[in-house]
Amino acid sequence: MNSHIEILFRSVLAMLLLLLIAKILGKQTISNMTFHDFVTGITLGALASNLAFNREIGSSYLLLAFLIMTLTSFILSVIAMKNRKMRNWISGSPTVLIEDGKILENNMKKVRYTLDSLDQALRAKDIFNLEEVDYAVLEDNGMLSVLRRDEYRPITKKDMQIPTSAQSFPIELIMDGTVIHKNLKNNGLTHEWIEAELRRRGKRLSDVFYGVKGTQDQLIFDYYKDDIPQPIDAE
Repeated sequence: MNSHIEILFRSVLAMLLLLLIAKILGKQTISNMTFHDFVTGITLGALASNLAFNREIGSSYLLLAFLIMTLTSFILSVIAMKNRKMRNWISGSPTVLIEDGKILENNMKKVRYTLDSLDQALRAKDIFNLEEVDYAVLEDNGMLSVLRRDEYRPITKKDMQIPTSAQSFPIELIMDGTVIHKNLKNNGLTHEWIEAELRRRGKRLSDVFYGVKGTQDQLIFDYYKDDIPQPIDAE
């Protein structure tokens, strides 16, 4: 029984440590998986597994290893921010795969990127014809950035000289049925105001699952009861 309790404790500790380390290293670690982030993730995952289940290795040794890896990763991140040459070595650098509509075979070979992978990445961006592509760059996080040829780019309001209106950042007012009072206060709104807006719609606060003030200052509410006779259930 004691061994089960120990594994439970070590597993919870491992999870909490990973969450703490991810918080310390920042959002870029989970959003952009560069060489540095990939190595850090694998190493920390291995340490967490050993901390959770390997009772032959003392917890103190694993905690020390966690500390060393976190510090090393943090220091490398700081170095990468301050030194471009070191950043290229630590995190990698972008590689141009298509230039002026022509595939650069040598660059493809350098990064061991196949034509199948290129086609798949282009299709993910709704590009099925190579002639639409002007430039394609393989970023250091493995994602493909594409610049279409001018004649294949979507038409914008600016192209059509259509007047545009100013937009604001959307503000979440209600989440999971709970009013976010901090957002109301920071934007000069009140609890009474939001209740009045709901009354105008014939609703109460208890009816709302999600509420947001949109980019055009419009109020958007999603209610618990959607009045959909037969909701689609994708299996």
